[in-house]
Amino acid sequence: MRMKYSLLCLFLAIAPSAQALELSAPPVLAPTEQQAQAAHLGAQFLSRFHYKPIPLDDALAAKVVNQYIKSLDPEKFFFIQADIDGFTAKSSQLDNAIFDEDLSIPFGIFSVYQQRVVERLNYARDLLAKGFDFSQKEDFAFMRDKEPWPQSEDEAKDLWRKRVKNDWLRLKLAGTDDAAIRDTLSKRYENSLTRVSKYKSDDVFQIFMDAYTTSIEPHTDYLGASASSDFDISMKLSLVGIGAVLQERDEYTTIRELVSGGPAQLSGKLAVGDRIVGVAQGEKGAMTEVVGTRVDDVVKLIRGTKDTIVRLDILPAGAGPDGTHHIVSLVRDKISLDKQAAKKTIMSVKDGDATRKVGVITLPAFYEDFDARRKGDKNYRSASRDVAALLAELKKDKVDSVLMDLRNNGGGSLAEAIDLTGLFVGKGPIVQERNASGAVNVESDDLPKPAWTGPMAVLINRGSASASEIFAAAIQDYGRGAIIGEPSFGKGTVQSMVSLDAVAHNDKPKYGDLKMTVAQFFRVNGGTTQLRGVTPDVSLPTATDTEAFGESSYDNALPWSQVKPANYVASDKIKDVVAQLQSRHDARVDKDVDYQRFLEDIAELNTQRKKRVISLNETDRRNELNTQAARLKSRDKIDDGDDDAADLNTQDDGLLANERSLTADLAAEKARKSAKDVLLNEAVHILDDQADLLKTNPKVAAQKPVDAAPK
Repeated sequence: MRMKYSLLCLFLAIAPSAQALELSAPPVLAPTEQQAQAAHLGAQFLSRFHYKPIPLDDALAAKVVNQYIKSLDPEKFFFIQADIDGFTAKSSQLDNAIFDEDLSIPFGIFSVYQQRVVERLNYARDLLAKGFDFSQKEDFAFMRDKEPWPQSEDEAKDLWRKRVKNDWLRLKLAGTDDAAIRDTLSKRYENSLTRVSKYKSDDVFQIFMDAYTTSIEPHTDYLGASASSDFDISMKLSLVGIGAVLQERDEYTTIRELVSGGPAQLSGKLAVGDRIVGVAQGEKGAMTEVVGTRVDDVVKLIRGTKDTIVRLDILPAGAGPDGTHHIVSLVRDKISLDKQAAKKTIMSVKDGDATRKVGVITLPAFYEDFDARRKGDKNYRSASRDVAALLAELKKDKVDSVLMDLRNNGGGSLAEAIDLTGLFVGKGPIVQERNASGAVNVESDDLPKPAWTGPMAVLINRGSASASEIFAAAIQDYGRGAIIGEPSFGKGTVQSMVSLDAVAHNDKPKYGDLKMTVAQFFRVNGGTTQLRGVTPDVSLPTATDTEAFGESSYDNALPWSQVKPANYVASDKIKDVVAQLQSRHDARVDKDVDYQRFLEDIAELNTQRKKRVISLNETDRRNELNTQAARLKSRDKIDDGDDDAADLNTQDDGLLANERSLTADLAAEKARKSAKDVLLNEAVHILDDQADLLKTNPKVAAQKPVDAAPK
């Protein structure tokens, strides 16, 4: 599943700058010759070999320009209507320009964008000196994606006046005094101005190509060198570096986390909060100062070849800008990203005097080290291998059933989805794949027998996509276990990596890669997960905005379709107990205080989500906060009778993430991770009900075993 990013978020989510900066003319960025060549080659390839080939003509060019504008200014805070009219007038020239290897149109649009950002943020800073009257009755449309563009500069200024007023009011309501508010917002806007000066030609080209590929089909991507490297790391779950998670804070590259067993942690010379102010290569290389440098550029300097030395100039956590530095020398090593790998937990379910154990396997992605597998490495890393090992451990732990938690698993390797399914169903067809010519191929697993034959279920949500949906659909079609949760994302397409350098027969990398949709996959029952996703057997409530997230939110998504069913043997065991699972679930959650509170929170979230306008009147906003506080306080009163024990940590503090201290940020992250997982707890109970019903239902017990080999 592809995740889009907003430049606005990039501007307003990073740490405040170390000093004020007045920008009037950001650097003018120009395309390189190889970028123009890459765009031309990519257009030719996509027009001929995509699953849904669309020629680059005036019609597609208009869509590309619209998508490009949307990616730059999704909430319509920067451009005005005259800008949009000018861009649209040039859109019909874009197709010919790309074939002529001319990228002046997208780079020209970006130049205007930079100018508008500088104008808007300088104006925002000027407003801070004046202050605001919060007794007035006026509203601010903070959700602007469906609003018209500002028709004039005056209208744009009024929009930003309201935006800054809202920023101020949020901090005021959180108890911040006026002087501190001015300081916080001044740094916020200065930081955004700093950010606009750091964009490079590669960034602009990546954004533009992203807009082009998305205009063809939602899951086709262009990957420049940096994006391609990140994709490779996400699939291998490893990289060569020092083992530190870095974050940009106050213009410093700051250590947010030390990876256990990595060179940084083993050295004993680095700590969370330390700031990297310089990087040098080898024992004698010159130190490069990196204060104010983009964190991705600092990462490139730190990563390198295994067993080579990198030296870091460190300003310790808590030290002032003039504090004493020290140099740390580290030997780069292979770092395993184990936090992103499959992991297991064991949960207990009490039923009268009996206690049963449920093994939960959480799988964040369907990863696979393609290179290691291709080279014949017998110990290559993959999701199915890791899960197989965890299943073996859970057998030794004598669990009664296994729950696969695939929430927010956006997919990955198709081969891994097939192999993982085989661990639960054994030998047989898993998924069908139809290519652009219409030929259908049945993909099967050849595992002689399942690794786990006991009761199992799958927990999914809207973020479960692609390979997750292949796995969940096959488990459902075979009747192997119940699918629990909310309807999945609905991505039923297959992507393949295409090296544009290989197409051009380049000896050295120049053009990047296309992650291109080449096929559509279908369930063994003949249907597809495309657009509709996997519908759970037992539904759980969703906090997701399904109109904004999921395949159905794309206006150019491929339609739902179907092919002939594959030849497979299914069991009706799960179908026969679904109604009972649902009734037991309904009865249980009706008495579950935590679950009912979760439902209340979702209802409140949906109410707030529908509000695209917010009051800028202080009294109105305080009343809203008091209502929310009273709701939370009543919960604590029910829990322990302590009127003062209300958990008000959810109250808006008016700050962006990186404006809080690192300590506070890490504490909040820890609290989120340790919070009670209401949906997981209920899914475990549903699975336990399933195991109980499969044992006690005479009709079900008499049926053929589910792990019988398909014909």
